[in-house]
Amino acid sequence: MYKLYFKRLIDIFLSSLALIILSPFLMPICIILLFTGENYVFYFQERIGYKNKPFLIYKFATMLKNSPNMGTGLHTKKSDSRVLPFGHFLRKSKINELPQLLNILFGSMSIVGPRPLVDKTFEPYSQFVKKNIYNVKPGLTGIGSIIFRDEEELLSKTNIPLEIFYKNEISPYKGELEIWYQNNVSLYTDIMIIIITFYTLFFPNNNLVYKLFKDLPKRNFK
Repeated sequence: MYKLYFKRLIDIFLSSLALIILSPFLMPICIILLFTGENYVFYFQERIGYKNKPFLIYKFATMLKNSPNMGTGLHTKKSDSRVLPFGHFLRKSKINELPQLLNILFGSMSIVGPRPLVDKTFEPYSQFVKKNIYNVKPGLTGIGSIIFRDEEELLSKTNIPLEIFYKNEISPYKGELEIWYQNNVSLYTDIMIIIITFYTLFFPNNNLVYKLFKDLPKRNFK
């Protein structure tokens, strides 16, 4: 009942409320982006969504327009030279993700769920994960987002080629996390994930997620 109906009602209510409350804060960001960097405000990218169907995700523009064809491609490292000056702040604070409140309001995303991926980062998942991960709508935040809040830093530190490191280290564990979420979707789980997300913005180096979800698969690399 929760996953089919109540979750959607919560998404509509919270995304509408957030857009109203945040609008005085979001408008100046739009103006700053319009007059800095490459003078564009939003970034639209095709991602994999509910039941593996593609949709366009909305973000604030933080990188050079041609960044997917430059440097490390779809993988972004910490202090990536393709990130625009104001973009560093938006990415670190996760403010660049806030336009996805529109995705949530329009129904292509949820507040909590697996992050929507591009084909290249979706492909390394096992067939089982690919078949099941988007049986719920992708989320603005989720268990994978929390655990891998330091993903850009991980990609910056490794000496292994990024695609291989992502495929062999990050992707398998992310898959475990998202299957765990599929098996534990509930109002309690979603509320706790939202609370942990906000807590992590102020205290990034914490283990609260493992304390609240004791059966969560453990990360076995740093």
